[in-house]
Amino acid sequence: MSEQYPIAARQAQLEQMVDDLLKEAHKQGASAAEAAVSSDSGLSISVRKGEVETIEHTRDQGLGVTVYFGQRKGTASTSDFKPEAIRDTVRAACNIARFTNEDPYSGLADADLMARDLPELDLYHPWDITPEAAIELGVRCERAALELDPRISNTEGASVNSHNGLHVYGNSHGFIGGYPSSRHSLSCSVIGQQDDSMQRDYWYTVSRRAEDLESELEVGRKAAERTLARLGARKIGTRQAPVIFRADVAGSLLRSLISAISGSSLYRKASFLLDHLGKPIFPAHIQIQESPRIPRGLGSAAFDSEGVATYDKQIIADGILQTYLLSSYSARKLGMQTTANAGGVHNLSITPGEQDLEEMLQEMGTGLLVTEMMGQGVNMVTGDYSRGAAGFWVEQGEIQYPVEEITIAGNLKQMFAQLRAVGSDEERRSSIRTGSLLIEQMTIAGE
Repeated sequence: MSEQYPIAARQAQLEQMVDDLLKEAHKQGASAAEAAVSSDSGLSISVRKGEVETIEHTRDQGLGVTVYFGQRKGTASTSDFKPEAIRDTVRAACNIARFTNEDPYSGLADADLMARDLPELDLYHPWDITPEAAIELGVRCERAALELDPRISNTEGASVNSHNGLHVYGNSHGFIGGYPSSRHSLSCSVIGQQDDSMQRDYWYTVSRRAEDLESELEVGRKAAERTLARLGARKIGTRQAPVIFRADVAGSLLRSLISAISGSSLYRKASFLLDHLGKPIFPAHIQIQESPRIPRGLGSAAFDSEGVATYDKQIIADGILQTYLLSSYSARKLGMQTTANAGGVHNLSITPGEQDLEEMLQEMGTGLLVTEMMGQGVNMVTGDYSRGAAGFWVEQGEIQYPVEEITIAGNLKQMFAQLRAVGSDEERRSSIRTGSLLIEQMTIAGE
């Protein structure tokens, strides 16, 4: 994205490009068409031991077009925005569509569902930072971690990222919409050593606005403190115990829920939550909702990737599954209506409880506090769950010592049903917002 080019003018230019493209598709015989154009730019720097490791400027653009000949569909893409390249891309998509089989479920989302109001969601705040200033920021962040304690013996470095994007979508219903966005982050990862124990941990901050980032000193300090807390980690024996997923790792459980109730998993019958609409999944005190239009939200959008207007929806109400997450295609396959989730979910959150993490540890009494997970041991067909983990062993409500080289196992359906408490320590550095989650009981496999 050209920084010397006003963003509004650039957006108008891309919208005109989409409009021209849709007309070209119609001219080439398509009965319907849709197109998405993106233009992005960014700066990424990384430093280690006070020295610059990488400086990367990015500037990307891309265009994808899908055309329909009745219910035959063809898709093509290009990164070349010259008019002749766009015509060739449309021609390629049309040629594909002419030779594909008809799919009775394909086609644009229904015209009456297109977003008619496009509210300003305050997503675009470019950061006017030079590479030199970003390097200085990274160096100060890393230094704050290294100087916190002599046991911080090494570093994996610090990084600063700033990214601006512009996205425009349109289709032959006459809908064309677009919006610019920004995303900035600062992170640090360090290594600590004590006797024979060596551990690493990290911290990061991310926001739409640079002003909303945590300070570089805070990020460095937290990275070092988290690393120091893990020194002296022990192995533990296999047992059954309650488990708290700390807020910064708890989002992965909600991602599993999203995957299980997404249309593509359902119509492929690859979900352990088939036929659970209207049925209890969680305890009655659990509420989960999607709020796509939160100002400055990391997952905010006024329309989904088919132009359908996003809207607030209750996904879990009083523990009961209220809706699946559907695109127009998956909705037709299931005999339902799209839920404006083509392309994914926008700002999903579980309503926080009243206890902070310390109070949740007190409620748990004896059990495991999970702070890191490894591997992808989740079977979405059966819900079987088994992942490597690290964290802290807790007794009488107090952290006793760090633990490592363990596996936590259960079944997601049972884990959701046994969700005893949600913490007030809501994690907001993602499009999935959650506090720490206390599960009644899981299998902890150790030595």
